[in-house]
Amino acid sequence: MKEIAKDCKQNKLGDYFRIKHGWAFKGEFFAESGQYILLTPGNFKQDGGIKLKETKEKYYLGDYPPEYLLKKGDFLVVMTDLTQNAPILGSPAIITKHHTFLHNQRLGKIVQLKENEIDKMFLYHLFNSEMVRSQIKASATGATVKHTAPERIYNVEVVIPPLRRQNKIASILSAYDDLIENNLRRIKILEEMAKTIYDEWFVKFHFPGHEKVRMVESELGLIPEGWSLNRLDQIVSLQNQGTSAGKHLQKLIYLPIDCLPRRSLLVQEIKPWTEAQSSLQLFSKGDIIFGAMRPYFHKVVVAPFDGVTRRTCFVLRSIKPEYHAFCALTMFQDSTVAFANSHSQGATIPYAVWSNAFDGMMVITPTRALILRFQDIVEPMLAEIFNTFFRNMVLRQTRDLLLPRLISGEIDVENLDVKIEE
Repeated sequence: MKEIAKDCKQNKLGDYFRIKHGWAFKGEFFAESGQYILLTPGNFKQDGGIKLKETKEKYYLGDYPPEYLLKKGDFLVVMTDLTQNAPILGSPAIITKHHTFLHNQRLGKIVQLKENEIDKMFLYHLFNSEMVRSQIKASATGATVKHTAPERIYNVEVVIPPLRRQNKIASILSAYDDLIENNLRRIKILEEMAKTIYDEWFVKFHFPGHEKVRMVESELGLIPEGWSLNRLDQIVSLQNQGTSAGKHLQKLIYLPIDCLPRRSLLVQEIKPWTEAQSSLQLFSKGDIIFGAMRPYFHKVVVAPFDGVTRRTCFVLRSIKPEYHAFCALTMFQDSTVAFANSHSQGATIPYAVWSNAFDGMMVITPTRALILRFQDIVEPMLAEIFNTFFRNMVLRQTRDLLLPRLISGEIDVENLDVKIEE
């Protein structure tokens, strides 16, 4: 550890708070809808915060002790990670909604916080630091599923600056989080715009000039005159560039299926190439990555970089590059995901089948002129989604690099005009 400022303290996390375990909610009362969402480690982002899973949330309909209904401002920490490398073990979140979430047993709640000695948001960023997370992982138990415990977290050694500096550090780092969230909100709007245009033009047939085009019969019902029906494999090709693990992957980014977001075209999580070990295949920037394992999770993204994934995904490429936007949004459609799900094999873990199954899905294909017009409008939106991945990656890297330098005093914040949240 670098030399620390003289006014900092070297303490243990247990000097500042206690941790309360969650409650063991009973499985027979789990439901797909309800008033209260039962939080699990899967709801936590790797770099902190809550991520909701849209239609796949777990709700609870039974009785429970009232102290396990979370309030706005409650501070949680992941105590169990189901993956061997434990990327979310120790990940923190501060609840932003009142009486919406339930405190599950695999999560710890920070209680008895000494707020006259440590700033809550500073502690949040501290839990996101390599300094803290590496110690939590090192002391975890379990070979495949990793567990930590309150006592192990209490023993994590930290450097704590004076409270006033903590306030400033928290404000600086939170500003980076705000920029990242603003970018994500902008992308959500762009995705909705792109999907709305697709639906209006190619599903509802309200495309520019539709009033002058008559409808004609087809195998799928009425379609605009001049349009055609094509098999899916006539507009996208399945890539099958297998590869092995090794140092030849070190310039590539690893994007396994568990890093793909649900119902979003924007990649937000990646893994280091060293974790790419088996059943691997390569993809190129612009390829469509379609989650073939459990396709109902709706994991479809457009790759913003060259990389490697596993064969639990289909790597698809537009046969005509100028049809890229049309192909990407076609694969993103709910109806496409539903078709893939209905052409899956496997009872416990279904996999979509490509050959003589998904590849034969009929696609209503507009005229070339209309597809090119769509390309002109939507492709810049996809490019902005690409760029946002890299912007957010730089923001996260900068934020994470700043924390140890701010704590150590290497970067002096005393004279910075920083707005401190009260």
